Amino acid sequence: MRLTGDGSSTLFVPALNEHYHSTHGARQESRHVFIGAGLLVRLAAGLGQPGRPPLRLLEIGLGTGLNALLTLQAAQAAGAAVAYDALETYSLPPAVVARLLPEWAAQPGAAGGWFGALHAAPWGEPCPLAPDFFLTKLAQPVQDAALPAGYYDLLYFDAFAPAKQPELWTEAVFTKLYAAAAPGAVLVSYCAQGQFRRNLRAAGWLVEKLPGPPGKREMTRAVK
Repeated sequence: MRLTGDGSSTLFVPALNEHYHSTHGARQESRHVFIGAGLLVRLAAGLGQPGRPPLRLLEIGLGTGLNALLTLQAAQAAGAAVAYDALETYSLPPAVVARLLPEWAAQPGAAGGWFGALHAAPWGEPCPLAPDFFLTKLAQPVQDAALPAGYYDLLYFDAFAPAKQPELWTEAVFTKLYAAAAPGAVLVSYCAQGQFRRNLRAAGWLVEKLPGPPGKREMTRAVK
């Protein structure tokens, strides 16, 4: 476990020589890329609001649960309902979860309880973490996952960098995600690599560059 520039923690994977999050600030990166450029845009469009179906979200790379928990906090603050599916092939060991828990327990409100519930949730079935927020953890790589067609309103693409997991950044993967996305769906990623954007376009996505979080010049948002 390592502290990042904003005081929040990340993990380091020696086998990949890679951190889970930006060393400039794990929380600020997640809030900028996934919440600000993704979730809040979709909520502003009326998705997940009272009287409407939940916003249907897919994350590729659950990791520590940071994106999911910040999404839960933002959705609760907005009074929005979210059905959150997350693909992850490596669950965190209990000892690592225990080391991360104090940071979440120090956050306002129910964050510590949500963090524990997220990592204790069974795999493969919906788990209510809070009112109007259901998490389904799926222990599958995106290449093998049976994703429903035209279903997701928002996609968080948070896999390790293309140089570390090139098999997850292919045109075939983004074609599969395009098929699983509802019309108007948004995909957001911290990555700004040119080949990544070309693969998105080849799969049918409309791609735009956005300013990146601190320490990174650009990020990517794509729309179906």
